[in-house]
Amino acid sequence: MKIEHLKNLLKEFNSNLNFNQDLKKKNWFNIGGKCKLFYKAENLKELVKFLKLLNNNEKIFIIGAGSNTLITDGFFDGVVIKLGKNFNRTSLLGDDIIISGSAVLDKNLSDFASSNQLSGFEFLSCIPGSIGGAIKMNAGCFGREIKDVLLSIQAIDQKGNITTISAKDINFEYRNNDIPENLIFLSASFIGTKSSFDKINNEMIKLKNQKEKSQPTKIKTSGSTFKNPIKQTNKKVWQLIKESVSLDIKFGDACISDKHSNFFVNKGNATFQDMKRLIDYVSKNVLKKTGISLDKEIKILE
Repeated sequence: MKIEHLKNLLKEFNSNLNFNQDLKKKNWFNIGGKCKLFYKAENLKELVKFLKLLNNNEKIFIIGAGSNTLITDGFFDGVVIKLGKNFNRTSLLGDDIIISGSAVLDKNLSDFASSNQLSGFEFLSCIPGSIGGAIKMNAGCFGREIKDVLLSIQAIDQKGNITTISAKDINFEYRNNDIPENLIFLSASFIGTKSSFDKINNEMIKLKNQKEKSQPTKIKTSGSTFKNPIKQTNKKVWQLIKESVSLDIKFGDACISDKHSNFFVNKGNATFQDMKRLIDYVSKNVLKKTGISLDKEIKILE
């Protein structure tokens, strides 16, 4: 739809709409152009109405914390939706079940579980991003994944229909699952194991120290670029990259972290094409050197 038609169709949402929104500051890479429409949904009732009005006539991209996303410098001819404060809440149900909005940061869910003496969420303190994104990719680290504590998800399709899916009905794999791509996650329920605050906190400190020793922090990166090719080799992807390419390779300001070779970095003013060329270069050279085909963990919006 043309912008003028969208403005008329969605006029009741004006305070939460931004047309031709710059997306550069909406992601950790600090790379990106503009989108046709950016909408911040403050609550479920508004989101349902918004989607029903769009009636699946626009490309939709959900952005959370922007930690695992590379966005085109060009124009995204679609709608980018960010879930607001009513999707950023946590609550305790009984002694061991947590209800979390999909916009809650992974670290904040881990902290909430810790404060309620629930173990099993410690690994989330080391994962950037939000719960919605974590479920989308079955995020994990240090031998744990989001599926290990997930009970169910509540989601909405792009026509505004709400559904609940039990975790036992989802086929999870390493950094993947079979949840339909058109679903937008609203909230999820999780189950923890009762433990002591000290034991949980000590585990979180241990994992944080491990992360800081091996991964870059406080820079323009987007986390792991490629998935570990677990069906092809026992080697980690960072090992394959180190074996296959010179780690000082650069395309513009896009380069490989000297701390972890699966983390790509914007050293200053890298463009989308700079980062895309680096990703493609590494992927092609790993394939040429090792015969192993890499799948991207990072999500690319173009």
